[in-house]
Amino acid sequence: MVSNQVLGARATAGLVLLSLTVSGCAHLRHTAPSAVEAGPPSAPSTAATATAAPPEMTATEAAIASAGTAAAPPAAAPATPVPVVNPGAPLHYTVKRGDTLWGIASMYLKDPWLWPEVWIINPQIPNPHLIYPGDTLALAFGPEGRPQVSVEQAGAVRLDPRLRSTVLDTAIPTIPYTAIAAFLSRPGVMTSEEIRRAPYVLAFRDLHQVAGSGIEVYVRHLSAPENARFAVMHIAGPLVDPDDGKIVGYEGIYTATALVQRPGEPAKAVLIDPARETLTGDRLLSSDANDAPTTFTPRPPATAVHGQVIDVVGGTDLVGQFEVVVINRGKRHGLEPGSVLAIDQAGDVVRDLYRGGRQIGDTTGAGTSFAPKVRLPDERSGTMLVFKVYDRVSYGLIIGASDTIHTNDIVHNP
Repeated sequence: MVSNQVLGARATAGLVLLSLTVSGCAHLRHTAPSAVEAGPPSAPSTAATATAAPPEMTATEAAIASAGTAAAPPAAAPATPVPVVNPGAPLHYTVKRGDTLWGIASMYLKDPWLWPEVWIINPQIPNPHLIYPGDTLALAFGPEGRPQVSVEQAGAVRLDPRLRSTVLDTAIPTIPYTAIAAFLSRPGVMTSEEIRRAPYVLAFRDLHQVAGSGIEVYVRHLSAPENARFAVMHIAGPLVDPDDGKIVGYEGIYTATALVQRPGEPAKAVLIDPARETLTGDRLLSSDANDAPTTFTPRPPATAVHGQVIDVVGGTDLVGQFEVVVINRGKRHGLEPGSVLAIDQAGDVVRDLYRGGRQIGDTTGAGTSFAPKVRLPDERSGTMLVFKVYDRVSYGLIIGASDTIHTNDIVHNP
């Protein structure tokens, strides 16, 4: 005879088995579409469609919905804008000495910074990323009408360098190299710690007040052998970020190169390759520090950038094309050499004297303080190309100017 405990245990086991069977069926019913979708390609597509369709939909409606879902592009992949070709862009163009990449991009495109979108690399040509004098460029249109520019024929300069009597095989620069050469080869922005630790000009021989080419100088705290070279930098002043009021660096202006003649304390050096007068107190930095590239491709920043012009190199208030400015955005903001930014004049703030259909105040200005203030919109004034980047600041060259550019002007993605 079976005890009551055994019967109770058997009943409980039966209930558990029945529960698992029901839940398993329900689980299979809910996971059946995923199993079909993950199955081999030979599974009938109609079964997947019928399973995925809600019960109240007809087969036709389910098929239409399924087709629409399959055809929809991923939302995470934004469409790249199609570069617009200038109406006068040539189908074929032979690169000449003196050309720049920015000039060629401007010749082909209305927005030159979209050049990477149209440049087609030819793997059969040495250094396919670079363009050389003598290369013939060809303009064509690919899928969806997107323009494409490639090297149709490499120039003789690249193919047979033995035919040259002078060095001509240098790739064309992105922008005029002479405009930025001094900034690429020498330090520009210095920290307070660098200034404190740097050797400095103590005095000039024969007690000159200022020094130029060929003048001998005495330098303190310079540990270097004979014939070592250093860049002499004049500290122009602090660079202040208007966003938080903090000093982000000090602008160093190159004055000359110091060639060590006699080590010691103080050491003696002679000034060569001057750019301006050297003063006592000017700092010496290693002239070997150069981490900026000499060639780069113009392109928009990879992230959203919104900053300001905080300094104009040279001390002028107004600048134009091929002059250098400093902005309060750098590596931490996603900038790198080659980044292109638009420059806008910040809109003025004016008072609305005619609100409500009547004039507020009079022609002498009396009573106008009660008129509401209105900020005018920013207006495009130029384009700049970043060529040297620090942590919080960058140097940029004005490559296009439709109006004068000032400090405090806005810079942002083009």
